[in-house]
Amino acid sequence: MTTSQQTPEPHGHGDGHGGVQGGHDRGQGGHHGHAHGPAAPVSRHLRKVIAAVLIPFASAVVVGLVVLWPGGAPAHERTGVGFDRQTEQGRVVSVERIDCKDVNAAQVPPTGDTSTPQRRDAVGARQEACEKATIEVTTGADEGRRFVEIVQPDAARQLDEGQGVVVAYAPDAPRDLQYSVTDVNRKLPLIVLAAIFAVAVVLVGRMRGVMALIALAASFLVLTFFILPAILEGSNPLVVAVVGSSAIMLIALYLCHGLSARTSVAVLGTLISLLLIGLLGSLFVDWASLTGNTDDNTGLIHGLYPAIDMSGLLLAGIIIGSLGVLDDVTVTQTSAVWELHQADPRMGPRALYQAGIRIGRDHIASVVNTLVLAYAGAALPLLLLFSIAQSSVGTVANSELVAVEIVRTLVGSIGLVASVPVTTALAALVVSADRTGPAERRPAGRGGRRRRAK
Repeated sequence: MTTSQQTPEPHGHGDGHGGVQGGHDRGQGGHHGHAHGPAAPVSRHLRKVIAAVLIPFASAVVVGLVVLWPGGAPAHERTGVGFDRQTEQGRVVSVERIDCKDVNAAQVPPTGDTSTPQRRDAVGARQEACEKATIEVTTGADEGRRFVEIVQPDAARQLDEGQGVVVAYAPDAPRDLQYSVTDVNRKLPLIVLAAIFAVAVVLVGRMRGVMALIALAASFLVLTFFILPAILEGSNPLVVAVVGSSAIMLIALYLCHGLSARTSVAVLGTLISLLLIGLLGSLFVDWASLTGNTDDNTGLIHGLYPAIDMSGLLLAGIIIGSLGVLDDVTVTQTSAVWELHQADPRMGPRALYQAGIRIGRDHIASVVNTLVLAYAGAALPLLLLFSIAQSSVGTVANSELVAVEIVRTLVGSIGLVASVPVTTALAALVVSADRTGPAERRPAGRGGRRRRAK
């Protein structure tokens, strides 16, 4: 880390405000290593105080995991609708161009009327050539079986020879109609992209990057083996989300940033902010009468598992979605206060808070804008439909589809904004209350390097 301050620091510190700003600038993202400068170890007394708060919290999380741990997602009879279909892998063996009239691919009115857009499209499609794709099933009991898929010229998905596809299997349908192409196989490009991401993280982050990837894997494990199955079993989605998010937070923060006092303060700041998000989310989801059942996917979930509280599921999504950005903000603020204290140990809690909050305001502006744009980008097709319909802003905002995103964005943003002063205040109080003696502050070597905070 480079520093813009060249004058000697008290107690041999080499990190000034330039070091703080560097830590802040790198604080944009999910679970990643913030390259903070070395910090003096805190006193045993302070570690005991922090442990007295965090050990009961961690114990409660472990108890929650044990009590709510699911036995697995409950079985159900497949409906054959949407994602609830039996699927196998397939491969396009050959593609042959044929006349659409021969397969009746486009339904043209007997009169040949083209007065409507639909009829004009039908006439156009009939005049073009269709594709007759032969698909071979490559997995499952019917491996090696072949079937034919007709692809119209205006279809969004075209098939190429040798392409991998996902095929849906309907056992109750006539034999010739049991298999159909439902999607293309994208596993290879996704695996390559994931590998490039992992290599980039490790090359830049080094050991911190490795720990960040381990934390990411642990987060997916908690999500896959605890949160999702527990909700499907009928446990309260809000309680499951709080317990699961807390477990992810503890694993990710301590793996990425080490078992130290300032990481523990970041954990406390994140916990308080998550509780605020949960309370506000619960209030406004109920007040705005948001059911959480807004599209075909949520409707299918409700149909298959009527016992699931869909509004609770919405609230759980808000909490889990806010966690990643919260971790980043709280770690950055805690580290900023720690570095400020090292630069000038004479600063009291009030001065530390005021200096830290100035750094936090820059972070708030960038993070909130990022969060809003992320949700807007995800809902862009929906917003485009409203624009086509020439609906007013009030009408658009009042629809549940958009209202859900508004509540999700604003509640998460309020939690992010609140996390800055809360975490900064906690860090300022904790680091100012440190009773570390002069002997513990002594530099570790000639270069004045000290141990990282414990």
